[in-house]
Amino acid sequence: MTSAASPVPATASEAIPRTRFDALPLVLLGAISLAAWPLVGSSSSWVTLTVAGLAMGMIIFIAASGLTLVFGLMDVLNFGHSLFIALGAFVATSVFGWMSGWASQASLVLNLGAVFVAMLAAATLAGVLGLGFERVIVRPVYGQHLKQILVTLGGAIIGEELIKVVWGPAQIPLSPPEALRGSLVFGDATVDKLRLVSVGVGVVVLLALLYTLNRTKIGLLIRAGVQNREMVESLGYRIRRLFVGVFAAGSALAGLGGCLWGMNQQIVTPQIGGQVNVLLFIVIIMGGLGSTLGCLVGTLLVGLMTNYVGFLAPKLTMFSSIGLMVAVLVWRPQGLYPVVNR
Repeated sequence: MTSAASPVPATASEAIPRTRFDALPLVLLGAISLAAWPLVGSSSSWVTLTVAGLAMGMIIFIAASGLTLVFGLMDVLNFGHSLFIALGAFVATSVFGWMSGWASQASLVLNLGAVFVAMLAAATLAGVLGLGFERVIVRPVYGQHLKQILVTLGGAIIGEELIKVVWGPAQIPLSPPEALRGSLVFGDATVDKLRLVSVGVGVVVLLALLYTLNRTKIGLLIRAGVQNREMVESLGYRIRRLFVGVFAAGSALAGLGGCLWGMNQQIVTPQIGGQVNVLLFIVIIMGGLGSTLGCLVGTLLVGLMTNYVGFLAPKLTMFSSIGLMVAVLVWRPQGLYPVVNR
């Protein structure tokens, strides 16, 4: 009596099917841009709005990437993220005041140096504050989402009041350095210089995150922790140490994003973090909780949609981001690039 041998795949590629990259969200991104072109009516205006939208999206991505990592690895709903954004913006005002000699010069090198110092100081102080925030406020409420929302909101309110004590409750102007003011002209289109800097910084942060998450052991542990935290702990790795590092890194990215957001808004208020925080949660929900790629695509969608709608129908600008999120979640309830096995 003979038994039938089970078929053996001829090649490894037949044994393990490859996962196809989902390009539909990127197609949606391009479709929205192209659909807005005839509606705007002018190619030069369309280019200006598109670059402005990409710049806005990259700034939001810098701040939101830290928040989506914190939720993805730590399962923490941190509504106090706005505190680090506001801190970054106010630190930038102080740095530009101390480095007024560099910021007031017409030298591009000195101006970029002042911007770099401001971003470094904002990210560093926000990261240090994030360490204390995690230890005192977040750590006691791990795994308790309702308490996380309440205590992180309370922490943000207390932090906002402390910002008022240090910098005052009034608005503070945050003008960009001399050489970064104004716009560059490409044919009939104008592109704000500071927005180009924001896009450049956003690309650097994106590449750094992709390299860290995909090419380093720490990134491997982070991604494994997002997928299956219990498995990583069973292998002997102390995942809680990663919690602290990721939270500090996310806070530092929020401070960096707040610095750039404040420079683009050119006016800083203690409530600036809360205004951006709404957009952050919109994009991480729309992109897929814990997904860096989804966060990027979501921020670019929000940035472009906000600028196009603001130009075509200004009264609908506030609704555009929420409406976009609703439409995306109807299409894909788990987000554009959902993280599996959460």
